[in-house]
Amino acid sequence: MAGASTELRELGQFFQHRRAELQPHQVGLAVPAAERRRVPGLRREEIAQLVSISTDYYTRIEQGRLAPSEPVLAALERNLRLDDEQRDYVRTLLARSDGQPPREPARRRRSIRPQIERLLGQLDNVPALVFSRYLDILAWNDLAAALLVDFGTIPEKDRNYIRLVFTNPEMRARYPEWEQVARTCVAVLRMNAAGNPTDPALSRLVGDLSLYSPDFGRWWAERRVAHQNFGTKTVAHPEVGEMSLDWDSFQQAGNEDQQLVIWSAEPGSEAAARLERLKELIAER
Repeated sequence: MAGASTELRELGQFFQHRRAELQPHQVGLAVPAAERRRVPGLRREEIAQLVSISTDYYTRIEQGRLAPSEPVLAALERNLRLDDEQRDYVRTLLARSDGQPPREPARRRRSIRPQIERLLGQLDNVPALVFSRYLDILAWNDLAAALLVDFGTIPEKDRNYIRLVFTNPEMRARYPEWEQVARTCVAVLRMNAAGNPTDPALSRLVGDLSLYSPDFGRWWAERRVAHQNFGTKTVAHPEVGEMSLDWDSFQQAGNEDQQLVIWSAEPGSEAAARLERLKELIAER
């Protein structure tokens, strides 16, 4: 495997994990009931058979020694049952391995345009934050701090959403469905890492959280991926109660490494009333 790129090694390991998640019946392979299988999921030779390539060819892909051709890649995506996000992850890794320049290493602090700072101040009816590529919290409004945790009291080097989800008891207590939230965080981080998997900032974050949390280490190794676009989270606030809030992420034009995330509640809902009560508490203080 000498000379294998980081991206091709990651691609091979991703295929290996995905192969282990599939059973023969899911891909139309008949297996005798009495057959004993030594490995979970599909065997390498079974994937090779489905894709119509030799086992040696597929083995070299998993070992990171070979980039699949476009027809082989399409067949692998189809037979490994990859969803759109997993396809994006695979193709980003391949683009990087083919000589596409990596994203610049992430710096701990990115400057925020004054217009975005002003917008955060004017968004006083909804919680809003600005995230970096690896979910460093670069800016926020008062309602976001009241909803989750007072980010201003947290040292800048630790002011990362994923880090706080795993390490901050106050933040963890905000999420009744903590495991789902944490798993999604790991999947988003894995997806964003494809652009530069050797980024020192990424390595530090993954290393720190792997040492701190066995859950993080296990979920990171699963190689699940997800885009950070939109979703719904349940937040349990100690003063106003539990709220189901929708969140949407907006990419900034001209700066793909920053995203504005806004949380909102259905008008007329109990969650909207509780969010309004939280706003009133801020004003009282």
